[in-house]
Amino acid sequence: MSIWLYVVIAILIILLLIMIIKLYCIKKSITEIRMSFKNILKTDTNNLLTISSSDRELNRLANELNTELKNLRTLRLQYEKGNHELKKMITNISHDMRTPLTAISGYIDLMKNAKEIEKSERYLEVIERKTSDLINLTELLFDFSKSIDLGIRKEKICINELLEEVVANYYSIFKENTITPKIDICEEKIYRDIDKNAVVRAFENILSNVSKYSSGDFSLKLSDDGKIFFSNKAKTLDATTVKKIFDRYYTVENAKKSTGLGLSIAKQLIELNNGIINAKYIKGNLIIEIEF
Repeated sequence: MSIWLYVVIAILIILLLIMIIKLYCIKKSITEIRMSFKNILKTDTNNLLTISSSDRELNRLANELNTELKNLRTLRLQYEKGNHELKKMITNISHDMRTPLTAISGYIDLMKNAKEIEKSERYLEVIERKTSDLINLTELLFDFSKSIDLGIRKEKICINELLEEVVANYYSIFKENTITPKIDICEEKIYRDIDKNAVVRAFENILSNVSKYSSGDFSLKLSDDGKIFFSNKAKTLDATTVKKIFDRYYTVENAKKSTGLGLSIAKQLIELNNGIINAKYIKGNLIIEIEF
């Protein structure tokens, strides 16, 4: 038998041994990944997958799995946080709904026993006001549940005229809350492609927020570059609160009336129209800035 044949056989045996060792290492690494993955899911730890193999592809697989594990943990934390905040929001909404309902029930009882027409009329006014609060709350909840599914239909709208229209509609509410608005809308017409109904609802939610938090003043400015500024003094707020004011479930507990939905919906509606909305707290003033 030729010496070259022995050399070839020896090389093949060496290669076979190498392959067997490599297959063993791969199997071991797969087992390590499987057991580590099972243990991580079972114990709910923050550990990541580790393997003893130096194989490039196996390490790439482990790294990709670790990335997905991190994403899974992030989603789980978001879910747990959202679940907690949702329970808190439901509690707040239940309280907000119970308040006008209790008042309505109480004043109905008073009306039944009232003998003077003037008292009955006064009680009726309170009932109407509380009923209006309840209707506004249910509309807000409806907006919240449907805002994600809104079909945005954009058209060229004059922002100047839109702001003037919304502010005019809120004039009586400002007067009722002793708020003196200061309006500064630029003369140059600003046009943007937006869904009018969605943006009107967003502006209304912001103005509703003003009526809750304002200490008696409110200013609205539309600059030549199309930026919109809503500003009012808000003694009940602070810089920390304002950072969370657009959070979906966040509720300002010291507010006069609050469900934690209005500004969240406004933010969503603005962003659905490719707009940007931010809130700042400067020298006791809440400033909401919008740009489309």
